[in-house]
Amino acid sequence: MTVLEYLEPATLTEAVSLLGGNRDTAKVLAGGSALVLLMKQKLIHPSTLISLEHINETRGISTDTVGRLHIGAMTTLTQVACDEQVRLGWPLLAEACAAAGNARLRNQATLGGNCAEADYASDPPAALVALDASIRIIGPEGSRLLELAQFFLGFYTTALAADEILTEIIIPALPLKTSSVYIKYQSRSAIDRPCVGVAAVLAAEGGVCSLAQIAVGAVCDVPQRFPNLEKELIGQRLTQEVATGFAGVYAAALESPLDDLRGSSSYRREMTRVHIKRALYSLAGLESDS
Repeated sequence: MTVLEYLEPATLTEAVSLLGGNRDTAKVLAGGSALVLLMKQKLIHPSTLISLEHINETRGISTDTVGRLHIGAMTTLTQVACDEQVRLGWPLLAEACAAAGNARLRNQATLGGNCAEADYASDPPAALVALDASIRIIGPEGSRLLELAQFFLGFYTTALAADEILTEIIIPALPLKTSSVYIKYQSRSAIDRPCVGVAAVLAAEGGVCSLAQIAVGAVCDVPQRFPNLEKELIGQRLTQEVATGFAGVYAAALESPLDDLRGSSSYRREMTRVHIKRALYSLAGLESDS
């Protein structure tokens, strides 16, 4: 593993300038938990690494005047999982970040790096998509805001241009009396990456659904979410029959689930059905029928 240049800009402006001058040979280094591994395996061969380590504006967790959560791209998964305002206002994200990898990885990996890597078998992306998160990107032409659901394009592929840097994640406030859950299913061992990850947000008044946001990760090459199906839950009383039916329809809507060592395509579809059903039962306070 040979790197000819290791650059440490102090500002985002400097980082963008350095990246623009080396766009064909450089990689941006955040926590490095994925990038360094890929370099050791000789899957990528950058000649320049541009570290974001000393750029303070890419760190931290805060809320704005309209209640949105802002998380700097260099904030670690551990910091997100342990942050009190995240745990209180967006517990789904805290759960998903706490479920990722092991403690050593969470202490090193950053939320921005996790998104930019676009690993299909990762925990935070499904939660972020379910939460309607957006990301801020900066490049030579300035900054732009993009919905995270549109950011993921395929296996390890995003809408991030070669001369752009992901700077922060922005999540809207959730309505009051909203509940959420992240269910991570590992098919091989308790420390494995997810075979299926279900992120669900639900609100109900008098047992009648008023909000449903459900995304599934690790099943396809990008997190899956079907707003048209979510709308069909709105206004319905959340019974066992409704939850079970929705889970089946959602699983059937998946296009080309993955087929790998963690599970076949048909197995992943079935596990999606099972765990969406479990998520809805949990959030609606329904007794298990199995």
